[in-house]
Amino acid sequence: MVVIKNLHQELARFRLRVLAAVAFVLFCFGLLVARLVWLQIVQHDDLAERAESNRIAIVPIVPNRGLIKDRNGIVLASNYSAYTLEINPEKVVDVDATIEALGQIVEIQPRDKRRFKRLAEEAKHTDSLPIRTKLTDEEVARFTAQRFRFPGVEIKARLFRSYPLGDIGSHLIGYIGRINQAEKKAMDDWEEEDIANYRGTEYIGKLGLEQAYERELHGSTGFEQVETSAGGRAVRRLDHRPPTPGNTLNLSIDIKLQALVEQLFGERRGALVAIDPRNGEVLAFVSKPTFDPNLFVDGIDVDSWRELNENIDKPLLNRALRGTYPPGSTFKPLMAMAALTSGQRGPHVVIQDNLVYNFGGRSFGSPEADRPGPKDMRAAIVTSSNVYFYDLANQMGVDLIHQELSPFGLGSRTEIDLLGEVTGVLPSQDWKRNYFRRSPANQKWFAGETISLGIGQGYNSFTMLQMANAYATVASGGHRFKPRLVRDIEDVARHEQRRVASDVAATLPLKPADVDVIRNAMNGVVLEGTGRQVFMGATYASGGKTGTAQAVGLRSGERYSAIKADERKRDHSLYVGFAPLQQPTVALAVIVENGGWGSASAAPIARRVFDYLLTGAYPSEEDIAKTQLGQTYAPIGTPRRAADVPLPGQAASAPAAPASAASAAASAPSPGAKR
Repeated sequence: MVVIKNLHQELARFRLRVLAAVAFVLFCFGLLVARLVWLQIVQHDDLAERAESNRIAIVPIVPNRGLIKDRNGIVLASNYSAYTLEINPEKVVDVDATIEALGQIVEIQPRDKRRFKRLAEEAKHTDSLPIRTKLTDEEVARFTAQRFRFPGVEIKARLFRSYPLGDIGSHLIGYIGRINQAEKKAMDDWEEEDIANYRGTEYIGKLGLEQAYERELHGSTGFEQVETSAGGRAVRRLDHRPPTPGNTLNLSIDIKLQALVEQLFGERRGALVAIDPRNGEVLAFVSKPTFDPNLFVDGIDVDSWRELNENIDKPLLNRALRGTYPPGSTFKPLMAMAALTSGQRGPHVVIQDNLVYNFGGRSFGSPEADRPGPKDMRAAIVTSSNVYFYDLANQMGVDLIHQELSPFGLGSRTEIDLLGEVTGVLPSQDWKRNYFRRSPANQKWFAGETISLGIGQGYNSFTMLQMANAYATVASGGHRFKPRLVRDIEDVARHEQRRVASDVAATLPLKPADVDVIRNAMNGVVLEGTGRQVFMGATYASGGKTGTAQAVGLRSGERYSAIKADERKRDHSLYVGFAPLQQPTVALAVIVENGGWGSASAAPIARRVFDYLLTGAYPSEEDIAKTQLGQTYAPIGTPRRAADVPLPGQAASAPAAPASAASAAASAPSPGAKR
């Protein structure tokens, strides 16, 4: 059979196929060209930047945190570097299995795992988190040899905060800790420059001066521009800007005095604040019990946190800053000053003290040790007469008391350079209306409530910082300063020091004659009153006032002896004072919680503070042991020279501090209550 082909038709089909193939090829080439144009021209700048970022990494360099030193140059907070083993959860398939495998190479304890789990819950997913800190050289070598087995795990060199003296001064120094989510959220409101400065920073001040002076201590973050390999390894450094270390804080605190006072408290609870009345510098700022801030540096473990947080003695409470107490009889000299400045009562007005004050059908009593008789202002302060001050409070009224004493800083923040200070309460009728605004039946002020104010009870409630500041104002003749813990800030990069002077508050118009009345009366307390046993043999003149304030109220007919067996229901022991008498260089307030009589627990601590500051004397070991138990009045044993006594943890042969203890308070230039 003969097949006749149509050549024209076949040729047409072939040409059509060729054209289709050519069109397809041209279309494909067009797509490639279009894509090339898009990538090379339209997206060139963006892709070039992304490619460069893959090749070049900007690594922030965290600066050394600034040091904290006491007035004599003793380091209270410093830094050291150590290696940490860190896991990036985003780059690890099975974190738990990885941790178990790592445990075969380096020691990983259960508390390390608990801390890692807590940090993982708080941190962002991209964060690298430590599973072990402070690795030894041997542990670093062991992990490095097997690093290939652990993608997403690396060793980093980190700076750690160190508090060389442990728990000494922990409430005023504070501590640093890892930045939590709440703090990260708060940082969103910062200026862009500040946010940039904290890139790479994982720790921030949490308490005390570490928190209050965070910006000064942090420093300026540097950066390193490095070229990286495809695997993310640094190949070479392209650019570098070193970080600027944080500034150094030089405090007004004498840490040896601070340590002595904390030692004198022993296991007891309480607070002491000592201030230079000439300039507002704080010499000692004690809250007992204390805690070890080193526990918080790389994340406190659960057991330690529970022990601190649930401890009945509340070691995390800064009692000097946030603990408010009724001032008891230590309030009486301030009441007398209010009477003089307001003209309500002169120093020679005599009140017959029969140990009972009757008002509104109720009898207000006096301490069992009080003695009856006629008493003027001086005698009332020396003998701590309740009846005299009951009568004075009734005469003045609550609003006048508030008006005259609020300028001394009572019932308001002193604005010390710490965060978290409370106001306390100096009551008035307006205060009560506001305080009980949700309970109209309790808003009225009753005249009977005023009576207790005169002896430092009732609604009166102040911090030891406020009391010390108030008596510093009395001691200086009316000159007021905002208390300060930091004397100057040292810029370590510029080698400059910036003085942090205490701001001068409004000077009180106290008459010198009125101030002399109070000073002489408080000197009488030391010479012939409730403080005479404590200050027996002192080589300097001082003024003071003991006080005992109820920790719990007594039921009708109940005697104090019925509850004193329960240690936590015993009265608080207080003392306020200043020295030397005529030109005071130190004023203080001290409370020993549930310590009983003011002359038995608080006043002996105050005596030893004055001895240290004014004579350079340091108590004997026997005296310290007895004072811790409330079994001393005047010092016993042979006192030591303060310059010869090392700080706890320091060798006995350690060199003495640059400035003597006796000069600590004098180095700056001048600008029912019971007894």
